[in-house]
Amino acid sequence: MNDFWIWFSTGFQHILDWNGYDHILYVISLCVLFTAKDWKKLLVLVTAFTIGHSLTLAMSVLDVLVVKQSYIELLIPLTIMSTCIVNIFSRKKIDATRNIGNFKINYSLALVFGFIHGMGFSYLLKSMLGEEENTLFPLLSFNLGLEFGQIIIVVLMLLVSVFLARFTRIKKADVILVISSAVLLVSTLLFIQRLNAL
Repeated sequence: MNDFWIWFSTGFQHILDWNGYDHILYVISLCVLFTAKDWKKLLVLVTAFTIGHSLTLAMSVLDVLVVKQSYIELLIPLTIMSTCIVNIFSRKKIDATRNIGNFKINYSLALVFGFIHGMGFSYLLKSMLGEEENTLFPLLSFNLGLEFGQIIIVVLMLLVSVFLARFTRIKKADVILVISSAVLLVSTLLFIQRLNAL
């Protein structure tokens, strides 16, 4: 049980660690479209991301899928930038209709981008595993820690949404624009930084 908490807390701390803020930014870019009333739609979206990164996390740790780390680190800010751009261009339509059909592109992107983030998560886990033969238990525990950290980010974003809806007159479309633009700027700078480091 002690080993479970070690790996669980490692995954949990990794996704909430400000040094790994790229993953936090991505989850924020996923959540910003949603209100508390949309929690079921958000659950589907986060599940798509979870499925994607769980699959590639497992494949990367088990060496079924091997991609150079620097390429993955470069692709991660691109996933954030792409999601923010989709948010910005679809914000008014989503705000006006709250129609689940308008989210379809986000679901597809979350699944595909989850694959990329999973490979990013795997480098930390692989470095910690070293020569350990049993990888299944640490993999599962680490992934559960990641998910718990991700849920905390999602809940915080929904609370911000509730606060803005209840205590301000700011339109949801404007919230989407401001937050997505800020995240887009930060992720673009991160992309440039990592590109220069290649």
